[in-house]
Amino acid sequence: MTVDVREIKTNIVDLPTIRPHKLAMHTMQKQTLVVIRVRCSDGIEGIGESTTIGGLAYGNESPESIKQNIDSHLSPLLVGQDAANINAAMLRLDKATKGNTFAKSGLESALLDAQGKRLGLPVSELLGGRVRDSLEVAWTLASGDTAKDIAEAEQMLDLRRHRIFKLKIGANPVSQDLAHVIAIKKALGERASVRVDVNQYWDESQAIRACLVLGDNGIDLIEQPISRINRAGQVRLNQRSPAPIMADESIESVEDAFSLAADGAASIFALKIAKNGGPRAVLRTAAIAEAAGIALYGGTMLEGSIGTLASAHAFVTLKQLTWGTELFGPLLLTEEIVTEAPLYRDFALQVPRTPGLGLTLDEERLAFFARK
Repeated sequence: MTVDVREIKTNIVDLPTIRPHKLAMHTMQKQTLVVIRVRCSDGIEGIGESTTIGGLAYGNESPESIKQNIDSHLSPLLVGQDAANINAAMLRLDKATKGNTFAKSGLESALLDAQGKRLGLPVSELLGGRVRDSLEVAWTLASGDTAKDIAEAEQMLDLRRHRIFKLKIGANPVSQDLAHVIAIKKALGERASVRVDVNQYWDESQAIRACLVLGDNGIDLIEQPISRINRAGQVRLNQRSPAPIMADESIESVEDAFSLAADGAASIFALKIAKNGGPRAVLRTAAIAEAAGIALYGGTMLEGSIGTLASAHAFVTLKQLTWGTELFGPLLLTEEIVTEAPLYRDFALQVPRTPGLGLTLDEERLAFFARK
């Protein structure tokens, strides 16, 4: 008997963060999630999440546009369709609608969650089968204050919660950012991996010098130093930098990943389900990278628990994640909308083996934080 999609509901949810989170293009004072609920004819409900950073500061989709496009355009394409045939459902969306990868990722996650519950399997097993049960998780130091960032990193090391740290830079003069990063690396030494994310804020002339300085001072990885539009510049930097260059904003689709690999524009790819269109889609990008000899890193859009575990279930199926992950989004939030928060211990996120994503919504908390 075919199980069809009966109803899709969306809620915009605003959750407070433990501190302001400073990026090159925006400072977050809260995080906004779009929570998606897909109810099927067999009574099973799947949950998904679509989350971006800073409204339209990061990309082309905002929480409001995600909700509107799901409600008005994407949901009508799915209601009445076979809920168990996720491949056909997502192909239907892709054929009828362009882009909207964040919205599609949340819908695919919800369909996978429902199918996992239906079959009694974790989502990772629907994606090919896990090869690990946990994922090492980096922490972003984004206060902008050197002393505060060092103290925060020391605390995380003491708690055995993180030993990989990423610094958000680019908003300040290059010399100021370099001094900030080098001071933190010097303080932490070999006890931790220190990386930087520039969020495209340098031009090529700044990046040429800065990448040399960072590499010579023990920085392990440099994420998206220049504009995604400057592909030739990315190729030149990847050839010259002593520290490996990671593509993030440059990957807005699976097709982007192929083009970057063909050009030799990066030696590491940041994998994000939201930017590829879902957990299944991000594994296609991973396959391209693996075939090209490009290393992998499990990225985040600072999702809450639902989006984080949707990513994690995909990432635990990968043969190798050389550079770990940064699935720390739930740890940045002071409040939860699920009954049991994801478990972090020994520097890693533990990925549940329970059916679906392994999460249950807390209806009261969801109602409290949902926008009216």
